[in-house]
Amino acid sequence: MSKELGAEFIGTFALVSAVCGAGLFSAPSASLVAIAFAVGLSVLAMAFAVGHISGGHFNPAVTLGLAAGGRFALDKAPAYIIAQVLGGASAAGVFYLVLMGAPAGKWNSFTDISNLYGGAKGFSLAAVFLTEVVITALFLMVIVGVTSKRAPAGFAPVAIGLSLTLFHLIAIPVSNASLNPARSTATAIFGGPDAWNTLWLFWVAPILGGLIGGFVARWLQDEMPIAKGKRRR
Repeated sequence: MSKELGAEFIGTFALVSAVCGAGLFSAPSASLVAIAFAVGLSVLAMAFAVGHISGGHFNPAVTLGLAAGGRFALDKAPAYIIAQVLGGASAAGVFYLVLMGAPAGKWNSFTDISNLYGGAKGFSLAAVFLTEVVITALFLMVIVGVTSKRAPAGFAPVAIGLSLTLFHLIAIPVSNASLNPARSTATAIFGGPDAWNTLWLFWVAPILGGLIGGFVARWLQDEMPIAKGKRRR
């Protein structure tokens, strides 16, 4: 179990490093596309690197969604989630120190890259909540589908990484794209009161979306266990 938790810590550290590095320093000149591809590529790379150790969740919503989809033992979820949150927070801490040592320039702040809703320029709570639920549900459907026994072998990390890029391109303008409570917590630590006050939504909505996606994907993939004495038609 320790190696699995280490893999989840490292994978989430890499994902949040992509969010922070691209969001703080690249996005001001390269736009949201830089963040979307940085996050997608980080997950693609870490899924190949350590996915065979832990399953490559790197996200509490994915962990709980896979449990709902019958792909993961629920009793292991708390330890996975703690490792993910710690990995994300550690990465944010590193980039907080990097930002403190940055030269004068047009950099983003941690508030800028945190997940938010409302305010004068923000989307409404309802709009952000709906977006996060839908895209996280779709993400779980991708994960369960491409890791099915009937899916082409060896391509799952590619599909997962590219789909995460897609969902970030969709959601960054709306919510800064969470899909991941560990990512949201990491940037909120240094994002100030605005980020902390909205953090609850970025736990509730992605987890709800993950559970919905896991249940729907389990039904779609027809991998429900067969009851004793019954046969599939």
